Amino acid sequence: MSTSAKATKKSAFSCEPCRRRKVKCGGEQPVCNRCASRNDECVYKLNPTLSYTQRLEDRIKELEEQLAAYSKSPISTHPSSSHSSPPSFSSHDASSSSRVPDEHSMHRRLRGLKMEDRGGGLAYHGATNFVHLPASDRNAGGNKFLPLTDVNFNRRERLVNNAWQQRALENLSDIPEPFQHLLNVYWCWIQPLFNFVYRPAFTRDMQSMGPFYSHTLLNAMLSHATRWGRDDPVTRRLLDESYEGGAIFGKHARSMVFDELSRGAVTVRTVQTLLLLSVQECGFGHSTQAWTYSGLAFRLIDHLGISVDGERYLGSVPISDEEVEIRHRLFWSCYLWDKMISLYLGRAPTIQHTAVSPPHVIFDDSAENDLWVPFVAGPGQTWNYPPTTSHSTSCFMSMCQLSVIFNEILVHMYNPLIQNTDEEVYECLRTQGIALQLWWDQLPLYLRIDPNAVPTLAPPSHIITLNCLYHTFRILLYRPLLTRGCKAGQDGQTPIHNNLVQCVTSATSIVAMFNLFCKTFSTNYCELSLSYSVYIAATIYLLQVQAFPNDQQALQRLDYCIRRLNEVKQYSPIIGGALNLMSRELSNLGIPLNSPAYHPAPEPTSAASDHIPGSPFYSAQGLPGFPGRPISSPADYLFQSQGGIDTVEPDPMAMEPGLFEAMSSLEPLSAWVGTIPKFEAPEPS
Repeated sequence: MSTSAKATKKSAFSCEPCRRRKVKCGGEQPVCNRCASRNDECVYKLNPTLSYTQRLEDRIKELEEQLAAYSKSPISTHPSSSHSSPPSFSSHDASSSSRVPDEHSMHRRLRGLKMEDRGGGLAYHGATNFVHLPASDRNAGGNKFLPLTDVNFNRRERLVNNAWQQRALENLSDIPEPFQHLLNVYWCWIQPLFNFVYRPAFTRDMQSMGPFYSHTLLNAMLSHATRWGRDDPVTRRLLDESYEGGAIFGKHARSMVFDELSRGAVTVRTVQTLLLLSVQECGFGHSTQAWTYSGLAFRLIDHLGISVDGERYLGSVPISDEEVEIRHRLFWSCYLWDKMISLYLGRAPTIQHTAVSPPHVIFDDSAENDLWVPFVAGPGQTWNYPPTTSHSTSCFMSMCQLSVIFNEILVHMYNPLIQNTDEEVYECLRTQGIALQLWWDQLPLYLRIDPNAVPTLAPPSHIITLNCLYHTFRILLYRPLLTRGCKAGQDGQTPIHNNLVQCVTSATSIVAMFNLFCKTFSTNYCELSLSYSVYIAATIYLLQVQAFPNDQQALQRLDYCIRRLNEVKQYSPIIGGALNLMSRELSNLGIPLNSPAYHPAPEPTSAASDHIPGSPFYSAQGLPGFPGRPISSPADYLFQSQGGIDTVEPDPMAMEPGLFEAMSSLEPLSAWVGTIPKFEAPEPS
């Protein structure tokens, strides 16, 4: 009897086609995702239960109250502010949706956050801890975690006003060189994508030695910024004269952070320092150090209670609005870096988004409208990059949303701990393909780059990286299906046709955007995730060349990728192993790596030809003196023509007919550059 009732209750949330197939229905209205993907008629015949209807009505009332409160906000005057706090990830996070919590767990609040005796920082201790008594749960049952709309609105107003005030004070501060220049470099090139450090609190406490500043964290930031900062002649001279070329900052950061760990005096600043060291070591190719630093950071966010929504804590320890904001940001920074380092090194991701994780909401979106100025003109310099809106908040939020989708791809298609079944892989391809397309459709236009109409000047680097990573994840979603045997459909074609078109389209989009980045900033400013995207694009071209060695277009684009990656290798040595592997594969095909046979001479360009009227971004006024503008290399011809940049949308009908069949017999290169052995290519005879 109970079994029948339970089945009836479950079917009330499912459409008829899903119920007949006995698969989980998402319940989307008017058509669920499963029926949409199968082109089935989606019909809901059974009415939902009364309790479910009541919860929906309560949710509608809650959303109406939030909408009414935000409509009265005098701060959200810029159109981009509507995108600064996107909704949560529940629609795309399959691992979370499979663990749907009951109503009580969604509302329960947690005890155990307290001030540590050693170090004086906050730490979380759950119900099984040594110092937890059952009596402490006596009054916990009646406490609910309820949305407080007015409180959230007031918090946002306080945080934004404080951020503007601190920015004004920061501009008045007198920080000596080279520290000021390196900090400017950090906020410009490193901060927007990963958002490790909350700038208003850091710069304020830097002056007063407050709780969100430490010399350890400052040294980590300076060490990370040194690579970009050395391009400035004055800064380079100061670093070489007094700071061992900048190496001393990294030495201090490492010694000081382990001193903090040995004393047990760990705080939010310790986590931020470890994350920065992990990112830097990963670029150097030091996988052991990078993995260790990140692992320490991920353990510490559990220890400090950062992995749980700060609003859920009960107890005597007060948490300020600013600290809640910092802790929520830091969780998503860790979540994002967890996915990226797992990708680079071929490991299983550690951090998962759960029902009690911090929400995907940033209250302080003041950085959204900051001007992004990559270079500051000095005496005698004539170049100029027009200052543009950074959109750093919405870029970070969109990047986190994208990482949730990619987490599912990592777990269900690239899990190094278990063998993903064919059924699991195909289901991931279907669901996450829909999720990626939905993410792209909802991406604000000011963050989206059309590869078929790239602007004259590159937008801020974090926006280019966001777009390249989207296409990288699409390749990693479709690429495993290129080398699997697939049965032909009713039209006589196998799915490999569509999968290959998807991969080649994304690969060429990456190359077009990377070429734009290099022309504007040069490879000197290329960070690891951008160069990784180029490597993944190169693997697709290499598969085409292996399947059909006479494919001249694929050869030319592969050659471009290899040339650019060789330039980046001096800044990101981890790329060296991938280049050696591609060199070996090309040698096996009898194709010299640097053959000039298919390189026409590049046409000289001028500032006038660089300006395209009506470009979505800015004109290239003063571009001939622009410091990041490199001299055209032989590989630049790929995307140069009299009419501007060539179209990058490949025509699948133009591919050789035998390419699809030959592709299924190949093995793709590894997606994990950190696991590629450092093979030394043989010297050409």
